[in-house]
Amino acid sequence: MNVGVIFAGGAGTRMNSREKPKQFLEVHGKPIIVHTIEIFERAKDIDAVVVACIEGWIPYMEELKYRYRLDKIRKIVPGGETGQLSIYNGLCAAESLFGAEDVIVLIHDGVRPLINEEILKSNIESVKKYGSAITCSAAKETFVLVDDNEDVYEIPSRKHSRIAKAPQSFYLKDIIEVHRQALKDGITNSIDSCTLMHEYGKELAVVDGPYENIKITTPDDFYMFRALFDARENRQLADG
Repeated sequence: MNVGVIFAGGAGTRMNSREKPKQFLEVHGKPIIVHTIEIFERAKDIDAVVVACIEGWIPYMEELKYRYRLDKIRKIVPGGETGQLSIYNGLCAAESLFGAEDVIVLIHDGVRPLINEEILKSNIESVKKYGSAITCSAAKETFVLVDDNEDVYEIPSRKHSRIAKAPQSFYLKDIIEVHRQALKDGITNSIDSCTLMHEYGKELAVVDGPYENIKITTPDDFYMFRALFDARENRQLADG
């Protein structure tokens, strides 16, 4: 059983959208989160989808499920106060539906729609082989590490640097165990799943993905997604 756990529990304050959270902003008449879930919907390797959504927007998400025939969505649950807690709510929902044994979960941002079925397939294969899959892209620019005083203390080699993106995939029994231990230890705001797993000493495997696999967080990201989406559509028409 392969389950997409899509978390969209944030209000998106950095987007400065007045009426809707960022995941419900539309590109070509379709909300961003629908663009994202449709990839999981089409993927032959994905059996089901769970969505963790802002609680007040769950009725709208239910409406989108039926409007766009997102039939793989098996449950929509309230998000949490942090991304970590939203993911945990989604994992618990997956566990309640399917149990935890032999279930692979692909944890993905609702506002990261520029993925494809091949990435999902590669994540599943990596989990089966290594127990995890962290979708990454190669670092194209040099980045520096700074201390609390903004002084540079390390410049990692670009050759060995990757940008962690999503999906981030694991066996459900492994990731939910770590989440529960983190909550016992008072950790509620880990930046993402690979960071949380690393903090508890779990081995992580990398899956290469496209650099364009951006997370739509700011207005610049939104405009970039729209441009990349249009480029993809135009290429499709040209190829046809």
